[in-house]
Amino acid sequence: MTTTQHAPTTPKTPTTPKAANRRLALAIVSLAMGGFGIGTTEFAMMGLLKEVEHGLNIGTPEAGHLISAYALGVVVGAPLLAAAGAKLPRKYLALGLMLLFSIANLSSFIAPDYGTMLVSRFVSGLPHGAFFGVAAVIASSLVAPTRRGWAISMVMAGLTIANVIGVPFATWLGQAFGWRLLFLVVGLIGITTLGMLWKFVPFQKPHADASIRRELGALKRLQVWLALLIGVVGFGGFFATYTYIAHTMTSVAGIPSDWLPLVVALYGLGMVAGNIVGGRIADKSVMGTIYWVLPGIAVALVAYAVAVHWPWSALVMVFVVGGTGSMLIPALQTRLLDASPDAPSLASSLNHAALNVANALGAFLGGVVIAWGWGFVAPALVGAVLALLGLGVAVLSGLVERKRPLAP
Repeated sequence: MTTTQHAPTTPKTPTTPKAANRRLALAIVSLAMGGFGIGTTEFAMMGLLKEVEHGLNIGTPEAGHLISAYALGVVVGAPLLAAAGAKLPRKYLALGLMLLFSIANLSSFIAPDYGTMLVSRFVSGLPHGAFFGVAAVIASSLVAPTRRGWAISMVMAGLTIANVIGVPFATWLGQAFGWRLLFLVVGLIGITTLGMLWKFVPFQKPHADASIRRELGALKRLQVWLALLIGVVGFGGFFATYTYIAHTMTSVAGIPSDWLPLVVALYGLGMVAGNIVGGRIADKSVMGTIYWVLPGIAVALVAYAVAVHWPWSALVMVFVVGGTGSMLIPALQTRLLDASPDAPSLASSLNHAALNVANALGAFLGGVVIAWGWGFVAPALVGAVLALLGLGVAVLSGLVERKRPLAP
């Protein structure tokens, strides 16, 4: 258990509940600000692909590789950087990761050619999962055990709010004044986050037994792998739908392309609402939340597949799908912390690596059924099947836990 460092000789004025709550809020907002920057750079690229193609004189597949390079960076960086930083105080690890993130995005702003941009996008993705992992651990350590889900959801709120504010703004800015400005804005957000983390996040000593070997011990636990598999499979449906949402809205629902910013914003608002609700219910029962949310995702995606044929019902279901999908994230994050209490940073970081694998899986399977001629509605139905398969993994995890309870 980590402890906050105090000056041993200086007497302190008793802390009032109001002051303590203010310090907690500022610390969590600082961590969420990092998530806001990460979410903006991850998702705004999708809306600026055409501008990137023209700017770098490349084709659509090559531009898509820039998104893949970022996702690959997340998958590679999450376990490596979390394990490598095991002996560092968590505050310093978060600062280092955000510094790397800021520098990498500023390098994307000045990257002279496609090859350099590809490398900078890969490097930008490296700190993504590790930052969210250590941020979740810090946030959960600042509150009572019964409020961990809430604290984690508040950190993740930065990522979801990015889809409502950061991504639409960065997309508009890039389209109007040049796509490279996206990376300048994100770099400045990262620098702002550095200042906030330094000022507001309390110092915590690393665990006395902290080591790379201890962190990697999380990979020996079956429940860690099952929790990751729940995320990869169960959350894949969310991305199968989101990846092709622009085509579905314009080609199936008949919504004008000018309305797409509204569509994305509704999806983001649903994610914000779902993240908050998911954090609250995860505090009551982590596995119970997973058991209920996964079939809820399946039902929402089937309803979406039906409702998307009419503009107004399509807009409603965009919000609902965004909400049900994001309800799962706080519970998965908390489950990984429970499954590996002695290696929380690595286990928590792996959740974001798993979600990026889910992104690739969902997009791939959605593309397959579209290529087969099943239409733009088909990815949502694929997503419903994936959610039910994820539920099956969750049930298996629960059955295993009955025989071998998690360590306290």
